[in-house]
Amino acid sequence: MTTDDTNTTHPATGCGRRWADARPIQWAVRASTALSVLSLAILLLVITASVVARYVFAAPLLGSNEILQLCLVAMVALAMLPAAHGEQHIRVDVLDAYIGKYGRYAGDLLSRLIAAFVLYALAYRSGLQALDAAEFGDATNMLAIPLWPFYALIVLGAALYATMLVIQVADLWRCGVNKHV
Repeated sequence: MTTDDTNTTHPATGCGRRWADARPIQWAVRASTALSVLSLAILLLVITASVVARYVFAAPLLGSNEILQLCLVAMVALAMLPAAHGEQHIRVDVLDAYIGKYGRYAGDLLSRLIAAFVLYALAYRSGLQALDAAEFGDATNMLAIPLWPFYALIVLGAALYATMLVIQVADLWRCGVNKHV
């Protein structure tokens, strides 16, 4: 199915194209993935440089742990949207055999709605923390890297993840119960 084909039905669900597969969402997923991979690459380069500096030159890199921690924050925050879009989150299906497809459908709707609520709350609280960090000039101890951009990445990641969950709820609601729920 091409991205321009809006009237065809999805082969798995029997309903129209998923809203989660819309072109702007695909673009956001690709951009978020690329930035997350860039963060991972920086993380790997800093680890390599730190190990070489420590063991070959007996001179550890000052502040490398701070850089690693901030790269991890960026990597995880930016990887949340692609993970949500690909539905690669952990799913506990112990009760699936007992609750049937309608129970799974209700569970999918409820779990996504609860998760979206919690993630929007996290985004809100992180946004307040980012504003405080910017106002008071919070920074790392050794390198004085400002912390507010990393709080802002948490806001972005949580908000995008929550929005993806809401879109998935809309897709579930639109398509109803089917054998692939």
